[in-house]
Amino acid sequence: MKTDPVEFILANTNLTAPPHVPEIQLHLADEAHDLWIKTEDELQQIGLQPPFWAFAWAGGQGLARHVLNHPDCVSGKSVLDFASGSGLVGIAATLAGARSVLAVDIDPWARSAIKLNAEANGVAVDFSAEDLVGLSIDQEVVLAGDVFYDREFAARITVWFDQLLAQGKDIIVGDPGRYYLPKRRLEALGTYEVPVTRALEDSEIKRTTVWRFLLSE
Repeated sequence: MKTDPVEFILANTNLTAPPHVPEIQLHLADEAHDLWIKTEDELQQIGLQPPFWAFAWAGGQGLARHVLNHPDCVSGKSVLDFASGSGLVGIAATLAGARSVLAVDIDPWARSAIKLNAEANGVAVDFSAEDLVGLSIDQEVVLAGDVFYDREFAARITVWFDQLLAQGKDIIVGDPGRYYLPKRRLEALGTYEVPVTRALEDSEIKRTTVWRFLLSE
């Protein structure tokens, strides 16, 4: 890395609460559009991928809200926060009483963002940058917010989720209606009206549903 991630995050974000999860503080970008353009322009100079960790996405906010409202889904259990980004969902799971939380994201910058965000909320969240898709995991519960945005990725993780379900894992996803969401494989657990950044979405409120992933028949 050509730029120190912690220094960059602290310089380009403010500690604030996502609108739908006011119990949690995150280092978030004030103006998504400016930081996104800055990222594209300076990618080669600072070695930074698109900073998904700098925004509280609708699927993650809805899923975090559901976990806090229904702590029984994670309380006393080991949890994998898949494609964690800012760590919002993993932090929510910890606050809801999860026995342990492993946040996973292949973006190495997410490690620093999640560490800073966990510290801001007084919790401990472990981190891995390993691509776990297709691998067995030890955790009992998988939480995944906003992961069905790309055709190939959605197909890949659907196969993996099937493998995990066959092993007895519980998989809960939060999604605001992304195109590649496999709705026929899902059981709705709750719906939330989530305020989002208009620069990143097509509206200021995204109806987000939290689903339980089901084995194919």
